[in-house]
Amino acid sequence: MRILMVTDFYQPYVGGVEIVVQSLAHELSGRGHNVSVATIRGDGSPAYEEDGPVRIHRLRCSAARLNALFGQRRTWAPPVPDPEATVGLRRIAAIERPQIVHGHDWLARSFLPLAPMSDARFVMSLHYYTVSCAKKSLMYRGAPCTGPAPMKCMRCGSSHYGAAKGSAVVLGNFLFAAAERRTVDLFLPVSEATAVGNGLLGSGLPYEVIPNFVSESRPLDSSAQHLLKALPEGDFLLYVGDVRKEKGVDVLLDAFRDLAGAPPLVLLGKSWPDWSPELPPNVLLLTDWPNAAVREAQRRCLALVAPSVWPEPFGMVIIETFASGRPVIASRVGGMAKLVEEGVSGLLVPPGDAAMLRAAMASMLNDDRLVARLAEQASRSAMRFRAVEIVPRFERAYARTLDGPGESRADSFEQDENRSQLE
Repeated sequence: MRILMVTDFYQPYVGGVEIVVQSLAHELSGRGHNVSVATIRGDGSPAYEEDGPVRIHRLRCSAARLNALFGQRRTWAPPVPDPEATVGLRRIAAIERPQIVHGHDWLARSFLPLAPMSDARFVMSLHYYTVSCAKKSLMYRGAPCTGPAPMKCMRCGSSHYGAAKGSAVVLGNFLFAAAERRTVDLFLPVSEATAVGNGLLGSGLPYEVIPNFVSESRPLDSSAQHLLKALPEGDFLLYVGDVRKEKGVDVLLDAFRDLAGAPPLVLLGKSWPDWSPELPPNVLLLTDWPNAAVREAQRRCLALVAPSVWPEPFGMVIIETFASGRPVIASRVGGMAKLVEEGVSGLLVPPGDAAMLRAAMASMLNDDRLVARLAEQASRSAMRFRAVEIVPRFERAYARTLDGPGESRADSFEQDENRSQLE
């Protein structure tokens, strides 16, 4: 099959979705498919390059010209078709002639005007709550949202983005989420929580839950080897992800401050300008590490801590840590609650509860047999998320869309035994 991935960001940008898309592109190429990627062109990046067998096309976006709207290092795709991106996608589609266009975030909405004229089938992975939430997070006033409502979303969006930009983003997402629902041939949410949060359950829309997977870690180059020298030599607790309050980093730091006899805590991810935490003693912040170095840190840690307070759609760092043979302490929220089996592959705590998180970390520090037992089962849990188990499900999903209109999966996923075993 000829497959075009459309994703906001791709390597060298570092993040969970970037890793997922790159891994899927390479796995599909390795299985004989013709794979290309369309992504946003950042400053200094080439318009075209090759990542092994995968061809990378980078697009200019009209949104990038509105510099006042962006305070981040990255230019984010808007929730509406971007004029320049749509023109670029038309050009790329003419070159690549895809049978499948596989979208991964809002940049794929720039394909919506092209879809009716295209022979390609359009599938959309849902890594966030993009169909139902203009913030993508389903968070409202610091807590999980109970559901969208027009004025509620306007207030929330204005608070998050600013009054003018927030209203535009909320209205744009409302209109083009509706267009997405009409146009996409098959939705592929990464978890049951993502399906529910995006309103797919009972909607009649065609979808299939396909979780993320773990590929073999790439070899460590000399720069990654140098980064690893910053890690503590003995035991340490590890956090991987954005250093933000939504990820529960403030809860983690509060819990760690009063953790008696604690080893070092390593925060591994990227910082954001909207919040800069005060780090307690024995906490190390390391930023912008490549995935190969992150995977090695996961192998060396005592345990991973994933304290998110927002309903994480999946939790890529969890299955990576499982694959590294280490246990996880995670919040019982979103997709993470289904990945970690309480007392078997890790420990689950209520989101935002520093006292319970502290107790869970203490139990890991004080019971070597518990850690060994959880680590052993974590390795077994990772087997469900190997590429050889998951990638064929994407191939079958593509094939079904090419055969004709997909059967609605909305009312049947709870009865799908194979899927439930992977959730």
